[in-house]
Amino acid sequence: MASVTTFASAGVLDEIARDDTGLRRWLHGLPGVDEVGADARAAMLGTRSIKSTSKRWALDLAIRMVDLTTLEGSDTPGTIRSLAAKARRPDPEDPTCPQVAALCVYNDLVTEAKAHLAGTPIKVAAVSTAFPSGRASLAVKLTDTADAVRAGADEIDMVIDRGAFLSGRYAKVYEEIVAVKAECGDAHLKVILETGELVTYDNVRRAAWLAMLAGADFLKTSTGKISPAATLPVTMLLLEAVRDWHDVTGRVVGVKPAGGIRTAKDAIKHLVLVNETAGPDWLDPDRFRIGASSLLNDLLLQRRRMEIGAYASADHLTLG
Repeated sequence: MASVTTFASAGVLDEIARDDTGLRRWLHGLPGVDEVGADARAAMLGTRSIKSTSKRWALDLAIRMVDLTTLEGSDTPGTIRSLAAKARRPDPEDPTCPQVAALCVYNDLVTEAKAHLAGTPIKVAAVSTAFPSGRASLAVKLTDTADAVRAGADEIDMVIDRGAFLSGRYAKVYEEIVAVKAECGDAHLKVILETGELVTYDNVRRAAWLAMLAGADFLKTSTGKISPAATLPVTMLLLEAVRDWHDVTGRVVGVKPAGGIRTAKDAIKHLVLVNETAGPDWLDPDRFRIGASSLLNDLLLQRRRMEIGAYASADHLTLG
């Protein structure tokens, strides 16, 4: 069977008709995913360990890749103030601990997040387009995005219309991504595929390529609101997609697994997956993020263990 890169090169991306018929013909022509093989490869990579001399580097890299996230209906300005302080200084007792990549919040709290992260390189990401369902008109989705950008969001995390995708209305999904991308201006666009609702690995691959055709800067697995969220096989498929896209177009697209990554061990499995699938160039917060709310504390505890040779109490860490 032809590889994705061979198929994409032969297909001439610029000549794909951006209507349902053209997109369906092209997306359904992508090489199918061997689900058993994908599961087996992801499981095998997930068993690999790294040398103890590299573990501190891996823990620090994982911290730098975290999109520290709070997406609860009970979020308040105080919640954001607390998490912003944690993002700036994850370990209050260790000034050498790196900062996280971003703070991910709802639109109406972007201004609060920006104020408390001023003077830092930490990005503010806003979930948009009727998150998490995506069930709204395009006009509402664009207004949602414009509000976040106007408030200062550096990154927009949009959700695709899974109902449209699953019913084969690929042009609607494509056009919405294009329109939201245009509304983003200088903000980067992360496209959430909600892979747990896409049913098959073939659909995950198709959704990934559709999003990249439409201009996504990042592919994000999940909203974190449904299960399963981020899994190793699905993350591997997205990493393969961005690797192949770069081979064909020269354009870099990042990957963000989100939901269910809670331990340092989970994070390191993902770093191994990145290195072995997309390559070491993707071991960078500009190309790989981890969306998480509870992961950071375990990374900090493991980091402290390496320093003192024993597990420290979590009392010196803030909640979040």
